Amino acid sequence: MKPQINDAETAANSERLKITEIFLSLQGEARDAGWPTVFIRLTGCPLRCQYCDTAYAFYGGQWLGRQEILAEVERQGVRHVCVTGGEPLAQKGCRGLLQALCEQGYQVSLETSGALPIDGIDARVSRVLDIKTPGSGESGRNDWNNLALLTAHDQVKFVICNREDFDWACACVVEHGLDRRCDVLFSPSHGQLTPAMLADWIVQSRIPVRFQLQLHKQLWGEAPGH
Repeated sequence: MKPQINDAETAANSERLKITEIFLSLQGEARDAGWPTVFIRLTGCPLRCQYCDTAYAFYGGQWLGRQEILAEVERQGVRHVCVTGGEPLAQKGCRGLLQALCEQGYQVSLETSGALPIDGIDARVSRVLDIKTPGSGESGRNDWNNLALLTAHDQVKFVICNREDFDWACACVVEHGLDRRCDVLFSPSHGQLTPAMLADWIVQSRIPVRFQLQLHKQLWGEAPGH
């Protein structure tokens, strides 16, 4: 006979998430770069981008209830919160956590690969969609249906590894009118493309995107927890 599971147990299980780390740092990317931010890094990712800098979040982690996560965020004492991974949307409880953070009054962003649907996310969340370029090795995983869901509150990021990636990303911006939907950011892949080269390409092409560097890597390198 299977054990009986009551409604309270079911609800509690739906609120549990596997967490790699929760830490306070400066936001290093996108619209909120520079703000002190609490990062909630969820464990697990279905992608294997060749430049991934958080492979340590693929496995392991610790199961935490939603209230435990919220308590730790509150303890940090800042208003910006970023839910990241791994790929946070790979866990069913992610959407509920995002809503709960918004209801607590935090300014919330979600960093997602764009390989999973972004519908059903609280409208107060800024979705930072990382469209995978050919150089990532995972461009075939992009869910192009997500682009129609983007609003001015959201952001799109391209990590550029080489000139092919740059031309591909520019074509994507133009074809889908991304600059008219939301902020669009181009980043050089750390160690693969010099920031100056990408900056020159953006200026020369006049493509309506923002150049960005990963601020946290300039400050702390590859150290986890930053």
